[in-house]
Amino acid sequence: MIYTSKQMVLTISDNIDDRARIQQDEMTTVTYEEPLLDDKQTDPRARAIILGFECLDSTALNGMANNLVVYLQTVLHGSNASNAANVMTWYGAIYFVPIVGAVLADTYLGRYKTVLFSLVLYLTGTILVTLSAFLIEHQVTCDSKLCDTSNGFNPILFFLGLYLVAFGVGGVQSSLLSFGADQFDDRNPKEREKKQQFFSWYYLCVDFGVISSGTIIVWIQEYISWALGFGISTLCIAIAFGGFVLGTPTYNRKVPRGSPLRSLFQVLVCSLKNVRMELPMDTSLLHENDYKFPKLEHTDEYRFLDKAAIPLDSEAENSNKYSEVCTVTQVEEVKILFRLLPIWASGIVYSAAYFQMWTTFIQQGTTMDTKIMSISIPPASLCSFEVLCVMAWVLVYNKLVVPKMISEPTKLQRIGIGYFLIILTMAVAAFVEKKRLESVRNGEVISITWQLPQYFLIAASEMLTCIAQLEFFYEEAPDSMKSMCTSFNLLAMSLGNYLSSLIVTLVTVLTGTDGSSGWIPDDLNRGHLDYFFWSLSCLSVVNFVVYVAFAKRYKLKRIILEM
Repeated sequence: MIYTSKQMVLTISDNIDDRARIQQDEMTTVTYEEPLLDDKQTDPRARAIILGFECLDSTALNGMANNLVVYLQTVLHGSNASNAANVMTWYGAIYFVPIVGAVLADTYLGRYKTVLFSLVLYLTGTILVTLSAFLIEHQVTCDSKLCDTSNGFNPILFFLGLYLVAFGVGGVQSSLLSFGADQFDDRNPKEREKKQQFFSWYYLCVDFGVISSGTIIVWIQEYISWALGFGISTLCIAIAFGGFVLGTPTYNRKVPRGSPLRSLFQVLVCSLKNVRMELPMDTSLLHENDYKFPKLEHTDEYRFLDKAAIPLDSEAENSNKYSEVCTVTQVEEVKILFRLLPIWASGIVYSAAYFQMWTTFIQQGTTMDTKIMSISIPPASLCSFEVLCVMAWVLVYNKLVVPKMISEPTKLQRIGIGYFLIILTMAVAAFVEKKRLESVRNGEVISITWQLPQYFLIAASEMLTCIAQLEFFYEEAPDSMKSMCTSFNLLAMSLGNYLSSLIVTLVTVLTGTDGSSGWIPDDLNRGHLDYFFWSLSCLSVVNFVVYVAFAKRYKLKRIILEM
């Protein structure tokens, strides 16, 4: 499942409460409202169109993503190692592109045009993927045998379409939810309440797509036709594209706000220019705007950055030269980014283990007995089971666990617990794989139900870590960089996928020498996928220890609302 949309839901819904609080504070002079391209009343039809769009988008994307590793193995005949690496690289692109899309939307194009242009790439990509699958299913014969589908034009066409889908998805998901939020008037309390309901419905639309694709489309792909399964995804995007364009007259469209990186670079440049200047002993002498709230309280970390706030002319407090100097708040915003860096980096290793759910977990499931009560269950359908587990864990945590606790765990503690659970998840996966290999030696095949505990654990880890990460990064991020910091959280997931791809490649090279089949061979019965899971578990242990060390020392930002 692709979680970009679900993560954006939480981020922007938090933003509503933040905006409402600031608007109610009479001392605040900061405004968060963006100018509209045209001044008109909000239209409920626009919101309905966007919700319908997301249902179709989620169904289409997950219809291609959930079973991708199986398609690469059974149709394009790639090796298990290369298939896992290819899928991870593709997921990495999906999570990286939203960063570029967010910058383009906020700085140049605006959200509407970003979604529209991305849809063109998205639809083109799904058409090429479907066409590739259709050509393979209806290919001519070569010397009375089917042509090798792992070579030639079809794989090129398939991967071209696949990466066009990644670029299109990234552009859409960078702006669609924010564009939906634009269809409400934050100045109206009733509109703000409706916006909260909109986010809940949006979340359900994402889950609808995951479950419907993980059951219906995946089953069609494996038991009827891959081309038909991909064709359903293509049809979904075509309908979404048409509906989005037809709804254009109903939308409220806001102008781009400009790049949030300007303040960051200003602080770095000014601190370098003033590198030879002495910092005053009294930090109150550093430059600050006394009339603008909220402000950030000064901290003693990364003191070299404070030089960016040294007044150029300390004797002329009202001099225009202050306009060339950064404020303490600007400097503290950059310090926050420095403090967030190790916490953010720990998410890369976590993601490398977490995303095994869409590669090695599915590959492991294909070697098991997929029948449950005489019903054949495609291994990729267990991803839908994981989504249901996440929902169950949310209810259990909020209704049963939290009410019985003296104090709710902090966001950093929840992230740490999730990191610990991913260690257990990889250990359980390794144990299941060891059990599976033992059964193969005895001439038996174990049931795919053995995988349910690892999906159950990874759902708990996701519920704690992924949600807490978004809350933490959003609350700690400077006001001018909240969207950017959220995008960098997605970047950690992208880099995690690339790290996983690198690990799989290294494992294949290092363990497949001297005639050995290696840990992840084409025939998993001859390999040791359990060793690979144990390696990820050990890596996750190291990541957990490093994370705890930095989390203990982390200082939360302190805001000064008024004098």
